[in-house]
Amino acid sequence: MVQSDILLKHLSTVFDPELGANIVELGMVKDLEHKDKNVTIKLALTIADCPMRNQIEKEIQRKLTLLENVDTVEINVVAMNQKDRTTVMEKARKKTRENAQPTKIDPRTRVIAIGSGKGGVGKSTLSTNIALGLSKKGFQTGLLDADIWGFSIPRLLGISGRIEANEEKLMIPYLYDNLKVISTGLITSDEDTALMWRGLMLSKALEQFLTNVDWGDLDYLIIDLPPGTGDIQMALSRLLPQAELIVVTTPQLMAQKVATRVADMAKRSFIPLLGVIENMSYFESNNGERFNLFGKGGGDALAEKFAIPILGKIPISEDTNDIADDGTPLILQDKDTPTKTKIEKLVTAIAEKLPPIVDETCTGRLAKVFEELSKQ
Repeated sequence: MVQSDILLKHLSTVFDPELGANIVELGMVKDLEHKDKNVTIKLALTIADCPMRNQIEKEIQRKLTLLENVDTVEINVVAMNQKDRTTVMEKARKKTRENAQPTKIDPRTRVIAIGSGKGGVGKSTLSTNIALGLSKKGFQTGLLDADIWGFSIPRLLGISGRIEANEEKLMIPYLYDNLKVISTGLITSDEDTALMWRGLMLSKALEQFLTNVDWGDLDYLIIDLPPGTGDIQMALSRLLPQAELIVVTTPQLMAQKVATRVADMAKRSFIPLLGVIENMSYFESNNGERFNLFGKGGGDALAEKFAIPILGKIPISEDTNDIADDGTPLILQDKDTPTKTKIEKLVTAIAEKLPPIVDETCTGRLAKVFEELSKQ
């Protein structure tokens, strides 16, 4: 008979591909018995029809039948209860943090990634205005254009040129109205030149923007993701485990269906969902009448499906496109419009829901004292 500790040792080499940890440390092995060259295992999965079930079972069979005195392995699969499922998710997220690669982003920085299922829903425009709105409130804010080959942040801000490096050979972000900005568009010599990058190169580019940029101290880092669920999105949880996601959609049910995949990707990658923004929600005429030009209900349906809040419903403004093409962000305009007002409320809602992390350690308090003394 093989001792239980030896069986567990071999089972600890079986990993759940989605959760990124072995089935023993995740607490999935609920019962284990060895009798007459047969091993019986009670295996608890997050859901009974887990897509990785067959792969995990085959790996268990393969690893245990390599042992002497084990001819057959019987696996009884059960579904976890909500309490166990929550515990497993916390363990998996902790594991992700422990394995995260070092970056120039302080672990206390609030990282907000903004994604969408498809292009054309105003994600980059919202990312830009949210970042500027947080900066206007006095928060140290960075804006990372992670749409590596589809970058648009430089045009939205009306900036150009190439960023430089400091003495430590770290890239210095472009400073726009106290907002720190990094984009591929500030590295390439011509914004019209196509970047023929794929797969690993895209992930490496994001990694460079996080490890080789002198971001300094940030309260918030806003990341404008490319549309969809590609390499950049998957690399995000690995590089910045503290990241949270806002999903942008339009009222169209078609857009909501596509955005659902982004939210689902976040859950599978253990990226917390901060909320939904429904952009182009409606058009409001001068007399206050509203028109649902793109249907209605998409944002609400997405929020309900994932049990997350609607952070804001942003209306269509006649001058939004002109302002964007002109390189003057809406939130910096002197003229008040319904769209600008809604975006300002959206920024306030985000700051209230995810306030900056205050360093209340002894070291942090001393640093504040020295900072105040240096100003005198």
